[in-house]
Amino acid sequence: MHVTVFGATGGIGRHVVRQLLDEGHQVTVLVRSPAKLAITHPALTILTGSLSDRAAVEQAVTGADAVISALGPSMKRSVTGTPLTDGAHIIVAATREQKVDRFIGLATPSLADPQDKPHWKHKVLPVMARLMFPNALIELRGMTEAVTDSDLDYTIARITNPTNKPATGHVRSGFLGHDRVGSVMSREDIAAFLVSQLTDTRYRRAMPAISN
Repeated sequence: MHVTVFGATGGIGRHVVRQLLDEGHQVTVLVRSPAKLAITHPALTILTGSLSDRAAVEQAVTGADAVISALGPSMKRSVTGTPLTDGAHIIVAATREQKVDRFIGLATPSLADPQDKPHWKHKVLPVMARLMFPNALIELRGMTEAVTDSDLDYTIARITNPTNKPATGHVRSGFLGHDRVGSVMSREDIAAFLVSQLTDTRYRRAMPAISN
């Protein structure tokens, strides 16, 4: 499968790229600083550019069977603006233009899925985010709505507390109030879940919460 990855130089994105290559996929990434990726492979195509560059984004998704976004906002309170939200709209437009239907991405349980039942995370996490990471929450909401308001065949994994611990191979997934899903999850396992959604049909046009 040919997969385009955005956010490839981030903590989760690097694992996504490596796991895709290990599974034999053809991978294209769009990054601002190729040196940060530190991965070379015959099946890896590295394009240099930013999310605001419509032509570069369209080039990145051309010929893809699916897009995986490991993009995440800055947690710095000083950061302003919505470059990731704007970029998400550009990605969605490019995927529609190139007839790429499958989109896999990340969000937060601060945002509810229609299949959730009432849960403390719906109340506590948004309040904490607005106090500690106000712009990050705005970005996450904007990025998510850009995808969910489209007709893309999406799966958006909601994560709470990613860590750099080694992969456990154990993943809980489901909907708040229905399924036993915790908060902590290793970035390697998050990446593995994203990659697994290339063939897993359980969460089509849904936002499952995931944890270890």
